[in-house]
Amino acid sequence: MPDLQFVLFVSALCTADLTTLNVPAELRTTLFDRCWALIHTEAPPTDPKERVLDLREGTELTLEACLSTIRSLLTDAGIRTLIWDHPVSEPTHESTPAAKPLIDRLAQLYPDPPEIVDPENPASS
Repeated sequence: MPDLQFVLFVSALCTADLTTLNVPAELRTTLFDRCWALIHTEAPPTDPKERVLDLREGTELTLEACLSTIRSLLTDAGIRTLIWDHPVSEPTHESTPAAKPLIDRLAQLYPDPPEIVDPENPASS
């Protein structure tokens, strides 16, 4: 995964209200707050809706610092792989009319829904 995606993905996971993420709440807060401090001069927001990293104004050095911070904190905590469980949610909005032809073509190419692997209920062969 490219560095920018990794930093944004981990920061989003750390600010999400996932109860099954294998990163303790205190470490999630520390990860976000330290990355925030690398980008901003003011204190991190306390409102969960505002706890979003915006790296658009950052530099390559800022990204590297965030990446190093995240990796270091996760390594120190003994976390090598991020694991979470989140149920599939319904779409939050309809597709745009411009996307409809593509969606229809994809439905023709792949008419059957994908087989989802559920570790608790393995598919029988």
